[in-house]
Amino acid sequence: CRSSSTRTTGTLAAAPSSDDGLLKITSPMVGTFYTASNPESPPFVRIGDRINAESVVCIIEAMKVFNEIKADISGVVESIEVQNASPVEFEVAHQKLLAA
Repeated sequence: CRSSSTRTTGTLAAAPSSDDGLLKITSPMVGTFYTASNPESPPFVRIGDRINAESVVCIIEAMKVFNEIKADISGVVESIEVQNASPVEFEVAHQKLLAA
């Protein structure tokens, strides 16, 4: 069972990256990246899912607080850049979207 949680929005890269043209959702904090609310639950998003700005895309645990991260943009999930339960650094892209 995970302890407390708060809601945070991801940080959107200001422009598509020059290498792939996709929008990036980046981590607003240092912590551990989780794709689902617990090991038995389905992931918040999968490749090919259409999401909106209010969609929860992951949880980042920082100092025993589980922060739900919202997309803050709309689009179709093209890739998930971080594996479940892996560390993530501030402003590292954890998901890439094709703009809707």
